Amino acid sequence: MSSNKVLQPNFKLSFFLPKYWFTWIGVLILYTISWLPYKLQLALGRVVGRLLMKVGSSRQRVAKTNLKLCFPDMPEDERERMLKANFENTGIALFETGMGWWWPNWRVERKVTAKGLEHIEQANAQGKGVLLLALHNLSAELSCRAMGTQHPTVVFYRPHNNELMEYFQFRGRGRSNKYMLGKRDVKGLIKALREKESCIYLPDQDYGRNKSEFVPFFAVKETATTTGTLIFARQPDVVTMMVIPTRNEDDSGYTIEVLPPLEGFPTDNDVADVTRINQELEKAILRAPEQYMWLHRRFKTRPNPDDPSLYKKA
Repeated sequence: MSSNKVLQPNFKLSFFLPKYWFTWIGVLILYTISWLPYKLQLALGRVVGRLLMKVGSSRQRVAKTNLKLCFPDMPEDERERMLKANFENTGIALFETGMGWWWPNWRVERKVTAKGLEHIEQANAQGKGVLLLALHNLSAELSCRAMGTQHPTVVFYRPHNNELMEYFQFRGRGRSNKYMLGKRDVKGLIKALREKESCIYLPDQDYGRNKSEFVPFFAVKETATTTGTLIFARQPDVVTMMVIPTRNEDDSGYTIEVLPPLEGFPTDNDVADVTRINQELEKAILRAPEQYMWLHRRFKTRPNPDDPSLYKKA
């Protein structure tokens, strides 16, 4: 058992105040839907995703911009198809959140196939901690839970701004995993790695100019990429691996694959190392690009602070 002290959000009487009533309504609806048949939830999710695409003009613009920046040579009609599929997957992700938070273990396990766990087991047998680099696939909520049913992990995550949502999120994500660490708890994650835990870290979003290098990501030659990953990867007796979750194309469930440790990683060169990480992320995303979170403003931090935003309205 880890000696890390994790600050778990506790239930508060203030959660019954009017400002949380809409949150309660949303949670109760999501909880109820989570017990419907799996394929019905996927179908409902696709419908919700199409509606989101129609009403969410700002998010549609972000996703469309990201796809154009990353795949400039892709035919326009193919990018449009991917955009529509991405919004459908976004709708499904809403219901996958309910599945991840409230499904019993037996139901999660029935839907997941895990590959490559022997790489983690081998590293553990050698007395090493494991840094699992993941990506923001839209099925992340359910995949996080599913990973925990196969091999419980420590999860480094961003706490929700809404305290009631954070209460449910923390418990939902942590149900099958060891414990959760907020994104500012760098010391906590280092400690977990030193205790030979398997820790999930997501390095694929724009965390700002501080502690970042501008390196290629798909066709964008200068993308702000966090060097925070290297703080953990360079700890003694730590090996770094990719863990890639995807929803199966036939709607049968999910495949989570742990790849072999990254050879020759890390080095003492920040630019080379984060470039390598982005290359690995690209390969992972291309397995199912329509399932990636393109709605995030991945390129909001420009190399020159005075450069205009890439996400401005045309």
